[in-house]
Amino acid sequence: MKTFLGVFLLTCTLVAQTTPTEKQQVLWEKLETTINDVDHNLDGVLGLAILDLTSGQTFFRHADDVFPQASSIKVAVLADLYQQAQESKLKLTDLYTVQASDMVPDSHIMLGLTPGITRVTNRDLATMMVAVSDNAATNVLIDRLGMENVNALMDNLALPHTRLRRKMMDIKAAGEGRENVSTPREMMTLLEDLYRGKVLNKELTDDFFKMLSTKKESFIPRELPDDIQIANKPGELEGVRNDSGVVFAPNRPYIICAMTTYLRNERAGEEAISKISGSAYRMFDRMGRASKYGRVVSVSNSSKP
Repeated sequence: MKTFLGVFLLTCTLVAQTTPTEKQQVLWEKLETTINDVDHNLDGVLGLAILDLTSGQTFFRHADDVFPQASSIKVAVLADLYQQAQESKLKLTDLYTVQASDMVPDSHIMLGLTPGITRVTNRDLATMMVAVSDNAATNVLIDRLGMENVNALMDNLALPHTRLRRKMMDIKAAGEGRENVSTPREMMTLLEDLYRGKVLNKELTDDFFKMLSTKKESFIPRELPDDIQIANKPGELEGVRNDSGVVFAPNRPYIICAMTTYLRNERAGEEAISKISGSAYRMFDRMGRASKYGRVVSVSNSSKP
């Protein structure tokens, strides 16, 4: 009798402990329904990886398919810049004199600088690369880092499908099939490794995410509150829209890597990413503000029973 009672009480305890998790699983299922609807209505191919940095729960859609990255590959370039700085192969404060030969289209800051006179640091170049996706600044960094070193870092992190194969605006290389690529899962893993301090020390990790959080025109933040820190890098090519980043939702940070290709309408790809991002944020925001039972206690509601 005692044995039966003990098993019964243990079973009741386990049910009580798993019920809140089951409730949160309902939220994940509702998010999946939204994603399914967006994917169904998108005239193109959607790849997605979402990671709850608190619980480790994930959602994947075509997560291991290789997608063109456009400017999102600059996350890998930035990671290698900071990693080489950590290894003292270079300094973030090392100076570079801007050259006329650096200039390529979509170089919104570099094109306004004075060749042969203006000097900028590696960190300045990185800021231009992230904040306005300046292609000339990116290419200078690629030359200074070495394309092979960026890819070697990806190999060391076990990310074999994340590859920097050409400089920005190299149309000839793109025409030959040398595209900068990754997968949703690998971009998620890269950001997770950086977030958890597996790549850089704490000081450089903090500065890396401060850099990547520079306000920019992108798709993940469009339906999110303005005061939320978002460390992300979008990418745009003909038929392609991407955005990958860490969203520092209070008490429930998460990673979202959304990639679209074969788009009939690029604006539709942007809207798909933004809608999924908004739905994901609303889920994580609720989980971050609620107790394990789903109760949210706000100061203004503290007097309610």
